[in-house]
Amino acid sequence: MDIWLNPLFEIEKVLLGITEDLEYFNDTYTPNLKISDPRFGDLQADGILSFAKQSKQNPRFLAELLIEAMNKSGKIDPKLISYEISGPGFINFKFSNEFLTEWLKTVQTKSQLKDLCHSSYRKKCIVVDFSSPNTAKQLHVGHIRSTVIGESISRLLEFCGANVIRDNHIGDWGTQFGILIMAIKKQNFDLDTVDDQTLAKLEQLYKSGTELTKENSEALAEARNELVKLQNGDPENIGMWEKISKISYLEFEGIYKMLGVSFDKVLGESFYRDKIDPIYKELIEAKIAEESDGALVVFHLEHPRFNKQPFIIRKQDGASNYATTDLATIMFRVKEFQVDEIIYVVDSRQSDHFEQLFLTIDKWFSTSNKPKPTLTHVKFGTILGDDGKAIKTRSGEPVKLKALINEAIQRAYKVVESKNPGLPDKEKNNIARVIGLGAIRYIDLQQNRISDYIFSWDKMLSFDGNTAPYLLYAVTRIRSIFRKAAIDPEYYCEQASDIESITEIDLAKKLLGFGSAINQALSELKPHHLSSYLFELAGVFSTFYNTDKVIVDDALVKSRRLMLCSRTLLVLESGLNLLGLETLERM
Repeated sequence: MDIWLNPLFEIEKVLLGITEDLEYFNDTYTPNLKISDPRFGDLQADGILSFAKQSKQNPRFLAELLIEAMNKSGKIDPKLISYEISGPGFINFKFSNEFLTEWLKTVQTKSQLKDLCHSSYRKKCIVVDFSSPNTAKQLHVGHIRSTVIGESISRLLEFCGANVIRDNHIGDWGTQFGILIMAIKKQNFDLDTVDDQTLAKLEQLYKSGTELTKENSEALAEARNELVKLQNGDPENIGMWEKISKISYLEFEGIYKMLGVSFDKVLGESFYRDKIDPIYKELIEAKIAEESDGALVVFHLEHPRFNKQPFIIRKQDGASNYATTDLATIMFRVKEFQVDEIIYVVDSRQSDHFEQLFLTIDKWFSTSNKPKPTLTHVKFGTILGDDGKAIKTRSGEPVKLKALINEAIQRAYKVVESKNPGLPDKEKNNIARVIGLGAIRYIDLQQNRISDYIFSWDKMLSFDGNTAPYLLYAVTRIRSIFRKAAIDPEYYCEQASDIESITEIDLAKKLLGFGSAINQALSELKPHHLSSYLFELAGVFSTFYNTDKVIVDDALVKSRRLMLCSRTLLVLESGLNLLGLETLERM
């Protein structure tokens, strides 16, 4: 047999192929192959047990049939990958040292790592909708989760062959602009003189304008009038709105650039304002939407929670809302991009909105026979302070993202200075930037996104535990091995002997699990599965490095251990890049 890049998938295909021609099996059987407890082998197929229960057959008998058929087929060489029945009908597979060595020799490049991914994502068009700040407001700490999770999911999908469209669906239209334009005019604020404080000043103007409209009915009427003028295309108000949007996005882009995030589309709410009326018409004609108390709504009477909670798509005053815009956005993406899936990376508080949105789309597209994309809400929890509440500044304001990033870099610089004071300032600054940005990103991505987590500077910048500094240091330690040996890290190692020691075998098997970690992260859209794998890999490598000397006199042993180092470096750097982290030559 050829050396399979992804033996898990290939063995699964063999099992499915064999059972097609076997009596007692049918197309409901799935191998359910997964990485197993090391006591039982390297992979385990337990699908026979559930199939036997469903079909009321003896699982051990079925397993014996499958083993006999595998032996006859010759599709799995037992000298490379052995297999046996265990317990009531488990089938355990074990990789030989020869197989592991040849696999390590085969997987040399990032493009070959991509072949470890599941093929189901290849050539699919997927829109990832993430970050989505409101204009005229600064990015704050709450935006970091959507931004880094969305970017990581985008990278994972691209790595596995999907055509990804990153869309920043910014909040750049709505009632807030009436208040802001009113406040700008009252204060004679100059929108043409821009500095790094302009967006902060606009945010403060909006807050003061909001307070004024609460206290003063004339100010409220004035704000509404400014909004009507804007919506009707008044040249002055449109000009002000355009300047506000430009000032806002220039500020956003500066932060996105620091984080290594870019978008293919920035189609905010304003883009869809002339695409809303056809949505109302279609939903009314399809008898999905109806008027209720002056508003246009969709009822989901079949739903246990939403049967008394209508999905409002046009308010009583005739104004559109998020629901309207989201419906128009889906329709646009289907028509323009022929999208297969739309992934929304938005916090858990919007769960009801997206559930009702998806139910409405199901009814609408089913009624009209439109091709419906898969719609997925990637929800996430809140970043908490030490008090267990949403993290805030001492004044009670949300922590600004720019300030958080700058503080992370400054704190990282102090760590770099203490550990390696002799480095040139330029290099120390770059290392501090990579560590600081990586630490902010990684502390978020190593959490199960569903959960809240407590923000901790000490934990985030620690060189111990599951942190960015620990993993970045693991990369630099491997690079230092090749630097000291004056050998290219992209080491082919054709002459390497078969791996032998326990730590060599453990490391090779851990490297083989990279594809499974990628596929698990994507199947659940949870990047923490990849971060957990990378942390475990770094730990297994550390054990190997501390046990087995790499640079030894025996050329064949030296070659295979350098090969293990090279492949670990490839997987660590590739994995960290998929999480959005830069890596370093030294720290």
